[in-house]
Amino acid sequence: MRIGVDLGGTKIECIALAEDGNVLAKRRVSSPRGDYNATIDAIRDLVGQIAQETGRNGSIGIGIPGTVSPASGLIKNANSTWLIGKAFDRDLADALGQPVRIANDANCFALSEAVDGAGAGTDVVFGVILGTGTGGGIVVNGAVLTGPNAIAGEWGHNPLPWFDAIDEPPRPCYCGKESCIETYLSGPALAREHAAATGEELQAQEIADLANNGDEKCRQTLQRYSTRLAKALASVLNVIDPDVVVLGGGLSNIDRLYEDVPRLWGQYAFSDQISTRLLPAKHGDSSGVRGAAWLWPVDEAIK
Repeated sequence: MRIGVDLGGTKIECIALAEDGNVLAKRRVSSPRGDYNATIDAIRDLVGQIAQETGRNGSIGIGIPGTVSPASGLIKNANSTWLIGKAFDRDLADALGQPVRIANDANCFALSEAVDGAGAGTDVVFGVILGTGTGGGIVVNGAVLTGPNAIAGEWGHNPLPWFDAIDEPPRPCYCGKESCIETYLSGPALAREHAAATGEELQAQEIADLANNGDEKCRQTLQRYSTRLAKALASVLNVIDPDVVVLGGGLSNIDRLYEDVPRLWGQYAFSDQISTRLLPAKHGDSSGVRGAAWLWPVDEAIK
């Protein structure tokens, strides 16, 4: 059995998967924001409840909004800032009494969709989370590509490619740079873009719904978004040439992206034809926690 934990800014979800990927148990609690020790305790308690419910122990994988620094062994780049600078994997292992594996939540998302999701049966999957931020993960032949700096897939903090007048002025990013992809493609960025152009305060899904119902201002906002997403993904195609790009996060529910973006990205990718498929996540919001469980391969998981 595999146990996966998805540690988010607002909730912690825990899942138990059988060897065939079927869900044996699932639980969720609110994240104890700002409290490191309470976070450790909450995960320990959830895992204990899952073990009690199933009557079995399992390997434990954790997805977090950050990563373990290869240089220090401590957490870096975490939106849940109370984790930064902590030996989270070692502290959790001590609390749980067994080893754990930790990976970035976008990597977990990509792994889930590569193992038994939208990208199953392909060699290279690029998983994209379009939500509050803009994350990404790469899976090659069923294994997460992490890299020596643990930043593989962090496309959201590259600058928006093929920058033109419609993308002006440059947008500041919380990372300290300007015009990062995230500042154009996150959900809040889409809402701000529409408000700046029209004066209308709408959320991303509202913009998409109104565009589908013929609202011209919303259609134009969504068209700009689709073009930028196509450019940003084309730059990924040029580097890793994935078989499948899988979208997750709130903006992945905008249906027209799956028609508009593949129609547009060929203008920017360095190829005469693009056979890469753009697909929505098969497992939806559960992809992250399922991917955390899959961090342990079959021959290493606790039966």
